[in-house]
Amino acid sequence: MSAAVAVYRRGIALCERIPYSLIALLARVAVFEVFWRSGIAKLDDWAGTLSLFADEYHLPLLPPALAATLAASLELGGSVLALLGLATRPVVLLLLGMVAVIQLFVFPEAWPTHVQWAAFMLLLLARGPGVISLDHLFGRLLLRSA
Repeated sequence: MSAAVAVYRRGIALCERIPYSLIALLARVAVFEVFWRSGIAKLDDWAGTLSLFADEYHLPLLPPALAATLAASLELGGSVLALLGLATRPVVLLLLGMVAVIQLFVFPEAWPTHVQWAAFMLLLLARGPGVISLDHLFGRLLLRSA
């Protein structure tokens, strides 16, 4: 085996030792940052937000005021829950749905950004929030009491 192959294998082994829970925590922080900022921006100029939803974000089936309220609520509440790792999978699923709506109806040209958001949310959906989470803590408490 050549020295280059040995170095490559050691590098791969080192990468594989990164704890999933650390990766999941960073993904949850990323979810929080993206959606918290957006929710806060909506609240900071609620009249402007309502105007955007009425005039530019032509969402089907939802009245603009309801859509704006749902969006801000999901962004703020969902981001905090994701950060805490509480109800992570359902919250991430809802946020992925929101990203899909944004992609399809609001900003279809922003797909490179949406793909990045989807990547870290799909990781959390598939593998969960990791052990540094309230989901994990509550799961352990439930197992203990059963």
